[in-house]
Amino acid sequence: MDMESILLDINISIPLGLIVNELVSNCMKYAFPDGREGIINIKLKSNNGKNTLIVSDNGIGLSSDIEFKYTDSLGLQLINSLTSQIDIEIELDISHGTEFKIKFNALEYK
Repeated sequence: MDMESILLDINISIPLGLIVNELVSNCMKYAFPDGREGIINIKLKSNNGKNTLIVSDNGIGLSSDIEFKYTDSLGLQLINSLTSQIDIEIELDISHGTEFKIKFNALEYK
């Protein structure tokens, strides 16, 4: 893990926690078949109120024929539902294992 200390509103932190849980669970279930060893990375960075959360692995990678935004997978449907609820952007890179990059803005506290 490579995490910066960032204050998050509870309305963002709970859905993000659920998304991270689902992505890490998927890594553990699918990225390393047949007892293969690997690495799961979680990074959280902030740059002037623009936050980026990355969950990645060096496993076998998500199949290139899967469109993660339009899938029958219950886990990926949950991730897509949560991202739309809190208005964040999510990108998928399968060039080296699987990497989900989640971008969101920090809320201003009053």
